[in-house]
Amino acid sequence: MIEELLPDPVVTVEAHGDEPAEGATLYPGEQALIARAVEKRRREFTVVRTCARRAMDKLGVPPQAVLTGERGAPQWPAGLIGSMTHCEGYAAAALARATDLASLGIDAEPHLPLPDGVLPSVSLPAEDGRLRALRAEHPAVHWDRLLFSAKESVYKAWFPLTGKWLDFTEADIDVFMDPGHTTSGGFRAGLLVPGPVVDGRRVGHFEGRWTVGRGLVATAVSVAYDGG
Repeated sequence: MIEELLPDPVVTVEAHGDEPAEGATLYPGEQALIARAVEKRRREFTVVRTCARRAMDKLGVPPQAVLTGERGAPQWPAGLIGSMTHCEGYAAAALARATDLASLGIDAEPHLPLPDGVLPSVSLPAEDGRLRALRAEHPAVHWDRLLFSAKESVYKAWFPLTGKWLDFTEADIDVFMDPGHTTSGGFRAGLLVPGPVVDGRRVGHFEGRWTVGRGLVATAVSVAYDGG
């Protein structure tokens, strides 16, 4: 699912199911990160890092540990950028060479309505109006969950470029559907705070893609050096 949302320089690896592949292990340093975690968290952590190492291998980079830095952001090997995501029954990693893209972010969520009370805390009034219109025309898509996922992808692409927090209400996301399709499309995230400087240019918005299928909604953002 994630692969179709990202440009060619990005390699992706997905895993369906919660059990790590046979022989999957955690690397030195990773064990300490989840030493006190429950078993479910340990499995998810192992599965998504196995995806990341397989993606490294696709790029010809020796597989190595993926530790975490500030605010839990993954620390990638020198010369790489990337993003990871996991939810119930699914995990994915996306990596690219830092010379090919400035940043990227991916997210996957169960294609279900958001829990009660969550949408008002993550959405803007303008977004609410657009979601109502989309919901009326295409009720089969859980647009509230899609919006949440898109904001997660935006944040994951934002943080490596800025090192700063981005609140849910600091990006205004406009979602659209692909012509003739009801389960895929794109979105534009207008940044309501000063955006990152990429290759000497101030970025005012991020562009992303989304898809729905196999009980999931997946979103991705890629930031090119030309600001696109």
